[in-house]
Amino acid sequence: MVGMFAMANYAVAADAPHEETGKSIAFDKSKGNCLACHAMPTVPDALSAGTIGPPLIAMSARFPDKAKLRAQIWDATVANPQTIMIPFGKHKVLTEQEIDKVTDFVYGL
Repeated sequence: MVGMFAMANYAVAADAPHEETGKSIAFDKSKGNCLACHAMPTVPDALSAGTIGPPLIAMSARFPDKAKLRAQIWDATVANPQTIMIPFGKHKVLTEQEIDKVTDFVYGL
């Protein structure tokens, strides 16, 4: 009986969803997909780097106000109406929490 209980707890733990990180969202082709357009030269596993957008490097220097970086990710058309960057928040591609996580990840690059 104890063995069955232990196995049941293991099955629940194995099926528990993992919490997504900003990096995993940014790399996910069905979500952030940042690598489709941006290189991340300081991230060793950022292999499929795009060249459409600027490289994501020294982001805290480029965006001293982290809120402006978040706003850029949420809707880049506010700062540049001609941008081709997807408005991830405005178009609900990412949730507010996902945008926060991606912002934290990108800000650290």
